[in-house]
Formats: sequence, structure tokens, C-alpha cells
Amino acid sequence: MNTPAVPPPEHLQHIAVVGAGAAGLTGVETLRREGFTGRLTLLGDEPSPPYDRPPLSKQVLAGTWDFPQTLLRTADHYAGLDVELRTGCRATGLDLPGRRLHLDQGGQLAFDGLLIATGVAPRRLPFADGLDGVHVLRGEHDAAALRDHLRQEPRVVVIGAGFLGLEAAAVIRDLGLDVSVVDPQPTPMERQLGRQTGALVAELHRAHGVRLHTGRGVTGLVSNGGRVTGVRTSDGDVLDADCVLVAIGATPQVEWLRSSAVPLMDGVACDAYCQAAPGVFAAGDVSSWPSARYGRRMRLEHRMNATEQGMAAARNLLHGNVDAYDPLPYFWTDQYEAKIQVYGLIPAGAEMTVVEGDPAEGAFVALFHAAGRPVAVLGWNSPKHLRRYRQQLLETPSFERYETGA
Repeated sequence: MNTPAVPPPEHLQHIAVVGAGAAGLTGVETLRREGFTGRLTLLGDEPSPPYDRPPLSKQVLAGTWDFPQTLLRTADHYAGLDVELRTGCRATGLDLPGRRLHLDQGGQLAFDGLLIATGVAPRRLPFADGLDGVHVLRGEHDAAALRDHLRQEPRVVVIGAGFLGLEAAAVIRDLGLDVSVVDPQPTPMERQLGRQTGALVAELHRAHGVRLHTGRGVTGLVSNGGRVTGVRTSDGDVLDADCVLVAIGATPQVEWLRSSAVPLMDGVACDAYCQAAPGVFAAGDVSSWPSARYGRRMRLEHRMNATEQGMAAARNLLHGNVDAYDPLPYFWTDQYEAKIQVYGLIPAGAEMTVVEGDPAEGAFVALFHAAGRPVAVLGWNSPKHLRRYRQQLLETPSFERYETGA
């Protein structure tokens, strides 16, 4: 299939951004800030304008925020950007040679440049279809449905002990409800925070009255009259449940690209400049790119990455691949009184060394080493102390330099 020549950046007339989340919105704002004066269209499949997702599992679920407080910008802001914001509009296909998007509302949208920022969709249990009382937590309507259900004071089982599952469990427990968490891994958040920190997270939840069922999978749900009443675990137990939150990860939203020439590999497969095809770039949760820093292809579902990559992809789309994207990842989680922040990524088997504070006192900083080099720093209620170690990670040579002997 021959792809026509892409107009040089200075001749771009219309840029379409598919995905109205943090990455897509940041991309739009960056294009205008970097001097793009042509037509700009931002498509979002949800009916609401761009909003921030992390508060859904915290302030919105707790009832301390209403949904409008999560909106990223005001209506006047979009008018000032001179962007056509089309909410409730989903891209269903891409004609790459013809430079056209197919839309669920009918018709097509022609473009010169394209930024894909469609994010991810929550994984669901195959045996939960049609059961009342089973929830996921990704968008506005998910959060509203779960919050309404919690007002009935149900017994709650959270399936999945990752970021989302444990943040929601903490909020639900603070509401005074009965909460159990099930996860096949022996230690909560071990893949994100390492085994030692994961054990501290487990202690934190147990101290607040959450029942952790780790090292167990889920084999089915028990129901009565079309409503969930329990969760069956891999050891044969049944946990009573009137409300089940499924938090078992997410998958990139790329189905609409399957028949296109855009390469897919755990998301949209981009190069180091966030480019997937001539004139087509991707950013945020949906984007996969090669990292010299870590010596492998990466895809990050972190809020800060959505902003940073949205900016980088927009600049490269507009100016012609001027900056390779290879950030130091940053993520955080708030659970009860604990704020946990991480710079870098913690691989399995990394060696953890506490360099400031004391875990027993609820505030510390830990460095993680792998392959003889520092790879991450974690702070537990220590934001000020954490920052001084960030620079050390930034100055650490990339895996690419190690491999080439540079």
C-alpha cells in the first residue's frame, strides 16, 4: 500500500486529534503555542469535554468533588484555542493513504496531520456480562454508577490490587464500608513499587480494616436474580459481595486502527519521536515507543506521561521530529494518609535501599538499583526529600550507552 507524501510541517492545513483526554488536550494546546494557525479538530468519544481521570477513584468516588470539578479547562478556553471540539464523536477507522478518519456519526474527516490519543479501556471479566452490581472505573459514568451504588452501603469486593483497585479500596473503606481485595500476586502493587514497599501497602490497608486475599485468582462470580452476590476465588472460597469493582488493568484502544496501515504493538507502535506513520503521531496511554533510557519498548499509563508525551508528539508533528521522547517516568498514588511517589521504574528483583527517613515512622525515601545502576527512587510521605534524588536518576547513563560501551 503506497502512502502519499506528507505535507511538510509548514504546509499543514488541518490537524486532527483523536482522543479528548489529557494527552489530546495537551497536544492541541502545544500546537497552538508552537505557532500552528491552521484548522484544528479535537474528537472525544465521551459526551463531556476533557476531564482529569485520577480524581475519579479519589475525590469523586469519596463524594468530596462533583464531576464538573474534574474538567481540565473551561468552555471559554476552547474558544480561545480556536479548536473544533467534537464530543460524543468516535473514530471508527482510518484511511491512511487517503488521510481520512471514519466517524461513528457518519461521514469522514480529512486531515493533513493526525495525533492519536485514544487511551485505554478497562479489562472486564468474561463471566460478569449482564450482572448488576459489577463495576469498572474508567470514565465519568463509571464513577457515577459506582458512587450511587456505594450509597446503599453494600459489601464490596475489589478485584485487583494495583493503583486503581487499592485507591478505590481506601476511599470505600474510609466511607465506612466492608471491603475485601483479591489479587493473584502475593504482594499488592509489587510490580509497581517492589516487594518491600508493596508489603508496607498491605500493612496500611490491613490497619484500616481491609481484608486482603492475595495469592488468589478469581474463577467466577455468584449471583441471584441477575445481581452479583459473591466472588469465587481460585482456592474455592466465596467472598460475599453486593458490589464488585473490577480493576484488573486496561488495554490500548486501537481496535479502530486494526484495518489501517498504522503499526500496532501493545498500543500504537511509534518511533522515538512518537511517530507511527508519516504525519501520524501518538501520545499517552495508547502510545508505545523505544526508550534508550530503559533499553526496551515502553507504554506508560501514567498521568504525567500523558501531558509530557502530548507536548512532545505535537512538537514533532508540527516541526518535523525535533526531539526524541525519553522521559524519566513519574507516578504517584494516594491511599489513606500515605502519598507514594516514584521517579523511574522499579523492575522485578531491584535492590531497595532506604536513604532517608524510616518506614516504621511513615516517611522515607528509598533508592532502587538494578544491573549496577540506580533505576528509581520512591518517596513515602517525603515529597521534598524525594526531589533531590531525581537529578541523580536523570544523570544516570541510559541502557543504550551501557550496551554500546559509550
